[in-house]
Amino acid sequence: MMDRASPLTQNLRLSGVWFVASVLVLLASSIGLSRFLETEAPAFSLALDPLNVDASIREISSDLNDLNNVPDLPALLAQARGALRFNLGDARLYSLIGEIKYRQGEKEEAYKLFDQARKLSKTEIHALQRSIGHSIELGDFSKAVGEIDILLRRWPDRFAAVADGLPTILSNPNGYNAVLAAIRAEAPWRASLFGALAKSSQGLDFANRLLLELTGSSAPPKSSELSAVIGGYIGQKEYESAYRLFLFSLSDQERMLGGYIFNSTFEPIVGGTPFDWQIRDQSGLEVTFTTSREAAESEAGATVRFLNTPVKNTALQQYIELPPGSYKISLIATARDLKLPKELFWSIRCVDPVGEIARFKVPEGTYNRQKLSQDFSVGPAACPMQLLRLETAAIAESWRFRYVGTLIMHKLSIERLPS
Repeated sequence: MMDRASPLTQNLRLSGVWFVASVLVLLASSIGLSRFLETEAPAFSLALDPLNVDASIREISSDLNDLNNVPDLPALLAQARGALRFNLGDARLYSLIGEIKYRQGEKEEAYKLFDQARKLSKTEIHALQRSIGHSIELGDFSKAVGEIDILLRRWPDRFAAVADGLPTILSNPNGYNAVLAAIRAEAPWRASLFGALAKSSQGLDFANRLLLELTGSSAPPKSSELSAVIGGYIGQKEYESAYRLFLFSLSDQERMLGGYIFNSTFEPIVGGTPFDWQIRDQSGLEVTFTTSREAAESEAGATVRFLNTPVKNTALQQYIELPPGSYKISLIATARDLKLPKELFWSIRCVDPVGEIARFKVPEGTYNRQKLSQDFSVGPAACPMQLLRLETAAIAESWRFRYVGTLIMHKLSIERLPS
């Protein structure tokens, strides 16, 4: 017969079980709290759980990126190596150690560590960025573009981190061809590329060349890309280059809509470039384009519906290019119960230097396909580009001046008069 344990022994055993259980609960709580705090308070998180690798990485990264204090590189290196002993497969730690070595001037060792990080994780962000810079330094531009593609597919918000290297890459034939091949393959960062290139004269030259090579390809220029580059030229006051790119980018169908005013009949094929119709967001009115194939002749064109509210500023606009000379602007329009407490008019303004060349008023009331016209001239003084826009004369959005009714503009055109 087995001996029964004494009550004291049983109590001791029970106490031991409770002690172990309490320790496990406390340990689990510390780990859980450490995870909870690792983003906002990585140092405290590490005090709770020294093996929390995410907290360790965040603390080291924070110290390295602290612009107000000089990081203690030897201490950070020891901390990173300590974390690595328990996390040999974590690419981020190799990348951090590589960054510390890089800052200590041991670049050869640093690049070995970056390579090791990328063997473990092809998309390790810091190793990728350093590798891109190294590839550019070595003149291996095709490799740099491949690495940029990997980086931006995984981290699309990191374009600014590689933008500075683009002029160097594009200046090299191999680099240029690699970029062209990437955007022909519909790289998801192509829109960011054109947006970045449009910010400088040198970048615009590369962007223009890329767009021309994409024209007619299986990945033709997108309207947003053309708009970015054309807008960049306008911002740099390179008006002739802007207009030339616009004309070159037109399809055969769009070329049929050409003239001093592009798409003078308001066909609903708005491309969004500055030399095409731009519909401005404006409360108090609605603007729609309708083709004659979709509506009766009396409804075809640009319809502006006023919603019985004040209307200030611009509804429609388009950049145009008129050389010095005499012109006539003509409008064929239909109106229904159109009430204009302040003027509604088309203005033609010189872009540089800024100044109004002509103001063509739209009458109120009710009428059907009324033909209106006005002569004006562009002087011999420099005015390489103009802005045509429909706007109101309202200065403030006062409810005393509410615009009501419908205006349908069937055609708006400009023709040059004999000198």
